[in-house]
Amino acid sequence: MTLWVDGDACPATIKDLIIRTAERLGIMAVFVANKYISLPQSSFLSTRRIGVNPEAVDMHITENAQAGDVAVTQDIPLASALVSRGVTVISTRGVLFTEDNIGERLSIRNFMQNLREAGTLTPGPKEFVQKDGQRFANTLDRVMTRLLKPKTFSGKP
Repeated sequence: MTLWVDGDACPATIKDLIIRTAERLGIMAVFVANKYISLPQSSFLSTRRIGVNPEAVDMHITENAQAGDVAVTQDIPLASALVSRGVTVISTRGVLFTEDNIGERLSIRNFMQNLREAGTLTPGPKEFVQKDGQRFANTLDRVMTRLLKPKTFSGKP
């Protein structure tokens, strides 16, 4: 399992939680970004600096993430592409994207983008607050516990 991080807009508190989680659980966390990201020395952490094309990070994560991996992103189209491939996706605010909710989230995102393109002023994202970080930590913990739990079999033939 790999923990993929869309690093360009990842808040520092979320980055720190991901680093601690990767080291505690012994799983690889890969931060993908268009800019330099500073990480502590660890065999469980790596960065991939991708070209300046705004879609390059999304394309890299989509091409490399596999079913069973976990991804952290605020990007709804990226989340949609990953969920359809069996990747567990969490927003930096702790929202777990699933097959059941990603379609609605993508529709709302596209609707708001169409409004902005038509010249309508829309509110920007809410300020990232401590409660968002706590929600992310709780969601990440639940996801990792579920995914790393040993599979048990019923023993029936």
